[in-house]
Amino acid sequence: QVRLDECGGGLVQAGGSPRLSCAASGRTFLNYNMGWFRQAPGKEREFVAAISWSGTSTSYEDSVKGRFTISRDNAKNTVSLQNNSLKPEDTAVYYCAARIRRASSHSTDYDYWGQGTQVTVSS
Repeated sequence: QVRLDECGGGLVQAGGSPRLSCAASGRTFLNYNMGWFRQAPGKEREFVAAISWSGTSTSYEDSVKGRFTISRDNAKNTVSLQNNSLKPEDTAVYYCAARIRRASSHSTDYDYWGQGTQVTVSS
């Protein structure tokens, strides 16, 4: 079992740059590929970014490329999402997720999920 706890959300102005973090506990963090997803009100959960267990491979959803950066610190069992140049349409609950197999952009591929952290972007 892996427990994931996100933090770093809140109310930010458009153009802001909050950093979301996800702390993992339980199984060996190094074994897991990690992803960030988000869900806006009335919409389905969507992929944001993913990172391989080693941190050498990353992928992003097109609308966040160049604005968001995913990273991980295996010594601290954390994965982060640096959000830059936020827009009102980035408003959502952001979730981190973990899976043993290689990183994926499909939410159904992930085995473990955090509770999420709300990010609200005001214009």
